[in-house]
Amino acid sequence: MIAPIKGLFLIPAAAFVFTACSFTEDALWPSLTGEDPSGSGEQIEILASEAELRDEAEYAASSELVGAQPVTQVSYEPESALMTISPTGTFVGAKVAQQRSELENLKVSVNNRRIQFEQVRNTARQNSQNYFATIAAVTARLRIGTTPGNPVLVSQWNAAQSELDRILTDIAALNTLGNQVAADSAMSSYLLESVRATYGLQGAVDEDHRQLSLIEDEVNRNVVLINRLLGGLRETIGRYTNYVNAERSNLGTLALAIKNGEYLGPSLANRKHDYSGGEVNTAAVDPQNLVDERRPLVVIRFDRTDVEFKQALYTAVSTALERHPQSTFDLVSVAPNMGSPADVAIASNAAKRHADTVLQALSEMGLPSNRVTLSSTTSPSVQTNEVHIYVR
Repeated sequence: MIAPIKGLFLIPAAAFVFTACSFTEDALWPSLTGEDPSGSGEQIEILASEAELRDEAEYAASSELVGAQPVTQVSYEPESALMTISPTGTFVGAKVAQQRSELENLKVSVNNRRIQFEQVRNTARQNSQNYFATIAAVTARLRIGTTPGNPVLVSQWNAAQSELDRILTDIAALNTLGNQVAADSAMSSYLLESVRATYGLQGAVDEDHRQLSLIEDEVNRNVVLINRLLGGLRETIGRYTNYVNAERSNLGTLALAIKNGEYLGPSLANRKHDYSGGEVNTAAVDPQNLVDERRPLVVIRFDRTDVEFKQALYTAVSTALERHPQSTFDLVSVAPNMGSPADVAIASNAAKRHADTVLQALSEMGLPSNRVTLSSTTSPSVQTNEVHIYVR
């Protein structure tokens, strides 16, 4: 008996689905206008409830606020829904009023932090532009040639140093602001936990819970703003810190260029050294073997009083670092091994002083001291004091 009953109902149902479209539209679906489904009878008007009217008004108000400003613009004005919160006279209502006051204080604080961030960032950007303008003027003058120790360039270098110090002040202000925003973040977390805990208190009315939900939503919105502000601060501080560190080295190299009256190039410290292969090997090597067996990268002969070697030295070391970022350098002073022992000793001491001069020049060019080893030797094949530089 079960199978015939199933067939009895399934066959008409199939016919109903595929052939009675107009009947379904007329008889089964209710009319949204309140008219009788068959098309006869009078129209019935269904009035909206008070809750529906209130929700519609709130939706319309929020739609106006959203439509009045771009999506990317963040509004820090009080939400219209929060303005409807009124005391309920309950214990929970008193907690809600306190939490709303704390929320308003948090919103004011976050807005002030945002304004301060924009101000400090704009100041740092202006200081950076001033610094680059000054450095560009010095570099351009050095490229076309100038006198050693030109006082005009020295004055401009001092101005660039002051601009860089101002950027350091801006970084300190950003760090202070970051600590303040972190405190706001902690406050938002506390307020969010407090609101959620208030849901479990006894003696609340429905209006209390409605107000709590509004406060919770607004706190969550401010959490997003705080996290976004923290991310912007972290990125800006890191970028400007790296920028200042790099320009410190460039200023040192630029001071050497002004002293010599010729442009060398950017600091060697700003090369992208790759330390992934491990620590730099700075173990001492036998200088005599270096001189006898290996070809030096640079040979500087101090056969006169003033030897101009810095530009050639910078170019050679810079090229070596471009080819092999892990390179280290052996700096060897070589004195001629001829004459009496006293003559050899005097020549060796002079060669060591020349090596110290070259080492100081490398340091001023920005090459880290842990990438250079210093040693000395004598050789009968040289006629004057020399400084050899080898690449490892």
